[in-house]
Amino acid sequence: MPKFSANLGFLWTELSLPEAIHAAKRAGFDAVECHFPYETPAESVAAALKETGFEMLGINTRLGINGPDDFGVMAMPGREDEARGYVDEAVAYATAIGCRNINCVPGKTGGTTRAEEVYRRNLAYACAEAAAQGVGIVIEAINQRDAPGYHFSLVKQGVETIQAVGAENLRLMFDCYHTQIMEGDLTERLRKTLPFIGHVQFAAVPDRGEPDAGEVNYPSLLAALDDMGWSGYVGAEYRPRLTTEAGLGWMQAYR
Repeated sequence: MPKFSANLGFLWTELSLPEAIHAAKRAGFDAVECHFPYETPAESVAAALKETGFEMLGINTRLGINGPDDFGVMAMPGREDEARGYVDEAVAYATAIGCRNINCVPGKTGGTTRAEEVYRRNLAYACAEAAAQGVGIVIEAINQRDAPGYHFSLVKQGVETIQAVGAENLRLMFDCYHTQIMEGDLTERLRKTLPFIGHVQFAAVPDRGEPDAGEVNYPSLLAALDDMGWSGYVGAEYRPRLTTEAGLGWMQAYR
């Protein structure tokens, strides 16, 4: 089975970020990732990572001045300065904590051609700034049920964007939860897009709870991912049905 990363955007949210990193270590995870760490001083996060021997696999660019109503601004026409400010912030934070990837969140654009042009230009900027610090950039398809109007929701759209930008450090974050809702056929989609994938995430479908129930057979899918030669991590980006601690039985069962 793959190595598992705890997404601290959803897990141990009652704790501070440094405390959550230590909690993930005690629980048996192999690494951590999060969404928006910016309210926590980078030196505190870096210290917790050093103490646990963990790597922070990913952080997100901010959602925008309107928060969830924006759901990102990287593809928002007319907001390029704001978007690039978030890129600069994310690159600086990622560099300070040794973070592997930054997820550049595009926003609720409706997927227009103009928005895609803006996205590609901003991604080119992000990739250049991140590459100078040895950091990767990832992009993620998000389903239209959870985020109506989100810029892109299909894996093939993400691949097209990656190919158009043409940056060596731009990859796809393949989220099994979102992709199952929009497209299904997860094993074949993983196989076809594996050369473009920089990170994988999972959660139960449809409730986004622990990955031990619902319509996806994750033990089978993760075994197939192993057979494909995936050597990276799989991020546990789920919302605990009760508490984080109460729902961790899946991890030992899968190992």
